[in-house]
Amino acid sequence: MITDPEGTVLALFAAFCRIGGCIMALPGFSSARLSVTTRLFLSFAVSLAILPVLWDTIYPRVQGTAGSAGYLYLVVAELLIGTMYGLIARFYVLGLQFAGTVIGMTIGLSQPSGADIIEDTFENPLANMLNFSGLMLLFMLDFHHVVFQALVDSYALVPLGGFPDAQKMLITLTDTLAETFMLMLRLASPFIIFGLMFNFSIGLINKLAPQIPVFFISTPYLLIGGLLLLYFSIAAMIMQFARYFPMIYEG
Repeated sequence: MITDPEGTVLALFAAFCRIGGCIMALPGFSSARLSVTTRLFLSFAVSLAILPVLWDTIYPRVQGTAGSAGYLYLVVAELLIGTMYGLIARFYVLGLQFAGTVIGMTIGLSQPSGADIIEDTFENPLANMLNFSGLMLLFMLDFHHVVFQALVDSYALVPLGGFPDAQKMLITLTDTLAETFMLMLRLASPFIIFGLMFNFSIGLINKLAPQIPVFFISTPYLLIGGLLLLYFSIAAMIMQFARYFPMIYEG
């Protein structure tokens, strides 16, 4: 039996702010292909599931704060914390999109951009395919369990009622970007090395025989070599991408 309905609603909404802020920025869940209503009910359902686990942590801090400025302060802080946790995953997934763009430019696959499968934007087809494949594998491996577990643990790191340190939040996001960039650079490094070696060789041939239109002759070979390299390495790329995902929340 609920003895304090007002406090229960306040506690649920406090949990909803952190969970909803995270889902608002979480890759896949924040996709344009998912309606706002679906995201709203999903956030509400996850909040209902997490509230009993964190009842002793949330309820004492929101009890008796209805209509006060302190509760509004708490709501803003919870939204910022949840959004930061969602952006960590989003930056990581955007890194694969960056790697796909680099690979496409390196192997000469630079056809006009097409519609993105996940968002209402235009993207390089190769980057689109890699981004969708990586996100699909993350869903198959239940990556959202890692995110929600990190959110539950965040109540010990950033207690309810305290405003998050903006400097620490920026450091967390910049560290995520740095780690993501280095990982995606390693994943794309075979294609970068292949492109550099191929173009260097073609440049030498062009110097030796400037009368030959080397660019038109070399482009098909560059594309075929890059696609063959992609064929043999795409499975390892996507698996490495999915394997390193939990580590960005462990750091």
